[in-house]
This record gives sequence, C-alpha cells and structure tokens, in this order.
Amino acid sequence: MNKHEVIARLRRDLHAAMVERQLAATDATTAKARAALRSFQSARMAVTHADLLASDETRDAAQFFLDDLYGTHDFTQRDADIERIIPMMESLMPVSALQTIAEAIELDALSEALDRAMAVSLGEQFIEADYIAAYRKVASRTERESQIAHIQSVGRSLCELVRIPLIGGTLAMMRVPAMLAGLHELHSFLNRGFGAFKKMRKPKDFVATIVMRETAILDNMYAQKPQPFDLG
Repeated sequence: MNKHEVIARLRRDLHAAMVERQLAATDATTAKARAALRSFQSARMAVTHADLLASDETRDAAQFFLDDLYGTHDFTQRDADIERIIPMMESLMPVSALQTIAEAIELDALSEALDRAMAVSLGEQFIEADYIAAYRKVASRTERESQIAHIQSVGRSLCELVRIPLIGGTLAMMRVPAMLAGLHELHSFLNRGFGAFKKMRKPKDFVATIVMRETAILDNMYAQKPQPFDLG
C-alpha cells in the first residue's frame, strides 16, 4: 500500500471515529452508558492481562493497549491533531509509520461503533450477564473477529516500526516542536506506543498473547459458555 492509499484510508476511518464520538457525545444518556461500558471493558481486560501489566518488561505495552488503543480516554484532541497535520504526515513520515497510525485509527473507528451499539443496548447500569448477552446481540461474530484482527495488525505494525533506525530519535526531536504546534496529544500517543514496544525483547510474543486470549474469550462468548472470561 502506497502513501496515497494509506492517507485515504486514514482520512476515512478518522472521520468515521469522529462521527461516532460526536453521536455519543450529543446524547447525555448514551455518553454516560458509553463511559460505564468502557470502564467495565477496561477492568475486564486488566484482569485478563494482569500478568502482562505486572511484568516490568510488558507493563508499558499492556497499558498502551488498555489506555491508548482501547480505553476510557477521550481521543477528541488526538483526532483533531491528526486531521490537522495529515498533509505534513504524508510528506514527512515513512509509509510504515503512517500504516501504524492508520491501523490504530481503523481499530478505533470500529470499536467506537461497536461500543455505541453496546451502550445503547445496555444503558448505564448493567451486570456481567447483561454485557455478555449484548455482546452477541448487537454485533456479528465477523465484526468481533475483525476487531481482534485490527488489534493484531496494530501490534504487528508497532513491532515493525521499532526496528526502523532513527525513528526513536526522530520522535524525541519532535517533542518540543509538537508541543509548540499544539500537537502534544498526537506526539504523546506515538511516543508511548514506540517506547513501550521498544523496551520488550519479544514484542511479537506479547501481541500473540493478547490476540490468543481475546480470541479465546470471543470463542467462549459465541459458544455461550457460562464463564466466558475465565481462561484458567
């Protein structure tokens, strides 16, 4: 995929994610339900991947996945940063770095759509059994599998990105200019992801572990197992 194709994909998915966030934000009831859903999911993932969060080597990467790729943070400013500098990104960044950002935004757009549907179905107050029922009700298995495939793709892209010479130094040099340009959120996002994956000796194993566990939970959900989050 060339730069033009990656940028077109990034623009499409960034717009989709921003629309989903705006739709959720315009309805106070949906916004509260969405926040409750995200809190539930973040807490669940923290339990599922507790060992990765406890390890000095994988903690930052696990936190990046939970907070920056699938967490409760408000990504409105990050999206605005990206939208504003897309022409500059296309001109200055290598295709591999653009692909990593595009993968993350595509995952974000899909997650936003699925979460809004879940939030509308569940409301602000729900229990685990309600969540499990809504998980199967509001989306197809194919959509859920696509979400995990994007998680895998983002992880693999980060694994490849950290192998490129000078990327780390370039990010470090960009810190002050990014702050002066009002792009702190975007720079911080990129820097956290790069730094977290750079410190791991086997980042591909980390990604494989995340994907394996989330796939097992998905399988349990659709097999209607009574305790789908129990992987013991």
